[in-house]
Parts: sequence; C-alpha cells; structure tokens
Amino acid sequence: MKDLLIGIDAGTSVIKSVAFGLSGRQLAMASVTNSFVTLEGGGAEQDLDQTWRDMAQTVRELATKVPDLARRTAAVAITGQGDGTWLIDGDGMPVGRAWLWLDARAGHLVDEMRGDPRDRTRFEITATGLNACQQGAQLSWLKRNSPEILERAAIAFHCKDWLYFKMTGERATDPSEGTFTFGDFRLRSYSDEVLDILDLTSHRRLLPPMLEGTTDHHPLSASAANETGLLEGTPVVLGYVDMVSTALGAGLYDPSGNVGCTVIGSTGIHTRLARTADDVVLNDDASGYTIAMPVPGAYAQLQSNMAATLNIDWLLGLVRDVLTASGAKPSRDELLKALDVWVEGSEPGSLVYQPYISLAGERGPFVDPDARAGFIGLSVKHGFGDLARAVLEGLAFAARDCYQAMGSMPGEIRLSGGAARSPSLRRIIAAATRAQVRTSSRQEAGAAGAAMMAAVGLGVYRSMDDCCAEWVTPLLGECDAYDEALSQTYDALFPSFVAARHALRPVWKGMAHRRGAKP
Repeated sequence: MKDLLIGIDAGTSVIKSVAFGLSGRQLAMASVTNSFVTLEGGGAEQDLDQTWRDMAQTVRELATKVPDLARRTAAVAITGQGDGTWLIDGDGMPVGRAWLWLDARAGHLVDEMRGDPRDRTRFEITATGLNACQQGAQLSWLKRNSPEILERAAIAFHCKDWLYFKMTGERATDPSEGTFTFGDFRLRSYSDEVLDILDLTSHRRLLPPMLEGTTDHHPLSASAANETGLLEGTPVVLGYVDMVSTALGAGLYDPSGNVGCTVIGSTGIHTRLARTADDVVLNDDASGYTIAMPVPGAYAQLQSNMAATLNIDWLLGLVRDVLTASGAKPSRDELLKALDVWVEGSEPGSLVYQPYISLAGERGPFVDPDARAGFIGLSVKHGFGDLARAVLEGLAFAARDCYQAMGSMPGEIRLSGGAARSPSLRRIIAAATRAQVRTSSRQEAGAAGAAMMAAVGLGVYRSMDDCCAEWVTPLLGECDAYDEALSQTYDALFPSFVAARHALRPVWKGMAHRRGAKP
C-alpha cells in the first residue's frame, strides 16, 4: 500500500529526508550536515555532485528507520535552499561549483544595478528587490567577470532543480524561483523585459522551463532508484523554494487572513499572504520578495533579513571559545538553555544590536552589501546577559522592520525554526511586533510543505485548503499574547534601531572601502 510521502529539504545547514503519512503525521527523519566552502572576496560555493550524494544518503538512511519504505512511498517531493546559481553543461555535468545565496561577490554590482532607473521597472514586474543572493545578479557578475563559465553552461538551476534533475533527468525549475528572479509575478512566466534590464537577454537559453508541482511530476529514473533505494517510476514532485515550502508547512496559508509567518533559521524570513496579485504591496526601497505559492493566484510576500540564528551562533561561539580555553566542553544545547537564563536576568532595551552579521550584508528590508552588525550604547555596566538579550531584541526589531515594509503588522505571527523554541525569543518577538505569537509543533516545516504539494498533486486532497486543515491547523499551539509594558519599552527603542542603520550606512561603506571590496 502506498501510504507514505517523502519530503526532501536540501538546506544550507542540513539536508533532510522526512517520511510523512498521507494525513501529515511525521514518521521519521534522516539528515546529513551540508558542506560548502567560503572563499576570499565573499564567495560561498558548494559541490553539486556531493550534494546529490548527500541527499541520496539521507533517503537510504530513512529506509533503515521506516519499514518497507520504497514499496510504501507514493511520491517524493523536493525543496531546497533558495537563490544561488547551479550550472550544468549540455551533458548534464556540473560547470564548477554552485554559487550559494550566501555568496557576496555580486554585492557591489547590485549597488550599481539598483542605481539604474530601469531597476524600478524590473522591481514592479517581479515585485522582488534585487540583491546579491539572486541568480540574476550572479549571472550578471559572471557575464562581466568570467564569461567563459557561462559559455560552458547549458542550464542554470537552483539547488532543488539540480536534485530534481538527478532524480528524473528533467531540466526544470518551479514558478516560485523562476518568477521572482526573472519573471512577471502576475503571469508566473519569464519576462523578456526583466532579462533585458539585467543584461541577460543573450543568456536566456540558460533558463529551464517552469514546472508546477501540484499538477505535474516525473518518474524516478533507474539510476536514481539505484542510488536512493527507492523504486524506479516513483513519482517525483518539484516543490517550491524552501522559503515558500517552510511558510506553507508552518501555517501561512490560512483562510482567516491577518496572519504572518516568521522563520528564525540561518536567515530571518518574514512572510505575509497576498491572496491575489492586487494585494501585493510594493515599497519605496524596492526590497523584499514576492513569491508565487502553490495555490492559484496566491503569493507569499516576504522580507528576509540575511542573518538570524547566525547572530546567535556567533554569540555562543564566543562563549564556547572562552569555556574551551578553560577546559570545559559545553554542548550547543547546553549553551542554548543558558542563553534563556542570561536573557531573562537582564534589563530589556538597554542596548541596540543590529543583526547584520552576514558577510553578504543585508537584503531586507533594505539592501546593502556593506551592512555589518554592532552594539550601540555599551557602557561598563553591561554584562554578557545584556549582550545576549540585545542580540535577541535585534532579531525581533529586524522582524518588525521587515513586516512594516510590507504594510500593516499582522495580528498573529506563526513562528517556526529552531530558535522559535526559545521562550525568551518568543516573548521578545511578540512584544516587539505587538502580535499574538503561535508556534507550530511541525518539526520539519520545509519538507512538510513540499510533501503537501505532492499530496495535492496526487489527489490525496482536493485542494491546498483541505490539505492545510489536516497537515497544519492541528499542530498550531495556543496564542501567546504580548506583554504591554515590554511592548512600550520596545516601541520607544525601535525608532533608534531604524535611525542607527540609516546613520551607519556611510560608515559601513567606508569600512568596506578599507577592506578593498570591489564590484
């Protein structure tokens, strides 16, 4: 009996394969740590073949946890890290390593491109701000600096597209990434005008056709069946980008309306649902993403600050270094538990922390490759707990900053991501946004979102509304109301958070010039 769906989420940190029952119950998960390299000049690259081997390994390991996995699997659905550039040649072989969304090399070229008056037209067509993460910017950089690489390439994939190709032999992308990068968001198709503005008309041949996973899929090839242990011919579904898949699995698509979804992962992803193209709100800064959802006519309007838990990882890394030097070996879980203790013992709002710690700068709600993190207001009275609390408050202010760029604040925010388990962070986000906060007990929202597309595509559910009613709604926790006194503290501090990023932009640019940053 075909009673299982496998959702694959090839993330930046971890590649996972997750088995779900047809009604959404998570049964087992297998994962491997993802590997990539960072380079001088801001590069971040990943080996395509290794990514495929790692993904196949997770499926084989999943079979050791789920009896008779191959025979029971009704379909496999794939999502993965967004943006980036994964090039293959005409024979289907990788053209070098993939450029990840973390890659910062196109940052100053993006500054130049965003200064072109035509970029506003591009923004209004795609409803997505240009930044260094995106394939359009990366291909433009390669055309200018390494044209021989593009001459060797036949197709420009994203991460999930590469894995879909390895599983089925089909060269395709999905409407979410295809449209927000190169397309007209209203039509969900490529736009020749956008390609012209990006100066990529001559490279249109690199763009694969778009495939809608809720209606179309392809069979697992014999070679992929041999490597994964699944049965040849098993339906394989190309999911939407991980940002949308995660939001779908975490509860963004809700008939009630006034709901936002925040994922506190490596990045901070803040999403509101636009039920029609007319509901999309474009901002003056030409930032953010508008991404097609696997629901007819619906969009996820999204602002994503570049670094979320990366800030926490940096902070805990400092603690670990100090403790290791003294002979201690604390685990990450121990440090995370201690973080809540440090935060709860400190005074709210005593510092301002700007969470722009990524080497790629910031992309939401403003775009600046030179943006950097920092504390404002330090004095001798501050201790480590104050720094820890300021980091979490900085993440909450970044969330508020992002939501305000998309219009009014949602009345309810649904949190997911590993950091959402922190009671301190949940309280701080609720107070900073003045929203009720709920967390989903869904452990692997991205893989679930992809599997939900397969469930609709195979006819297990008539619509995504029906699927959400069984896969999402029962897993939402109780609403946590915000603390009014704490909200007043944050209301008073938030304008300083925004003013600081405006005031420091010339400083960041001057520091980048000293580092020798180049277009």
